[in-house]
Amino acid sequence: MESIVKTREVVERYLHGHDASAVAEDAVFVVMASGQEAKGRDAIEKLLDYFYGQAFTAQFRQEDLVVGEGKAVVEGDFHGVQNLEFAGVLPSGKEVHVPLAVKYDVRNGAITRANIYFETDALRTA
Repeated sequence: MESIVKTREVVERYLHGHDASAVAEDAVFVVMASGQEAKGRDAIEKLLDYFYGQAFTAQFRQEDLVVGEGKAVVEGDFHGVQNLEFAGVLPSGKEVHVPLAVKYDVRNGAITRANIYFETDALRTA
């Protein structure tokens, strides 16, 4: 199990530097609302590119990071403009602010899993 210090270092490297080496080659990211899974570093990069650069032009504003041994949870605000239909919601052209939380598992110096909690209902009020 990773120490708290190592877990924090890996997660912060990923969150702030978008360092792909912080993600294990066989990592799995899961969008919890839909069950959609991205398996492997390349698939994860494509999922995040779609999410932040295609379906939305958006950024993540971190509010909290809680770190334990081999686990971390980040919470914040996903903000930007919705460009494509997403989760059955048509784009409004308005800026959206959506609560977002992600739980990371870290092992052997890399993120092995991320459970993504994206409050899609917030899109309906934009």
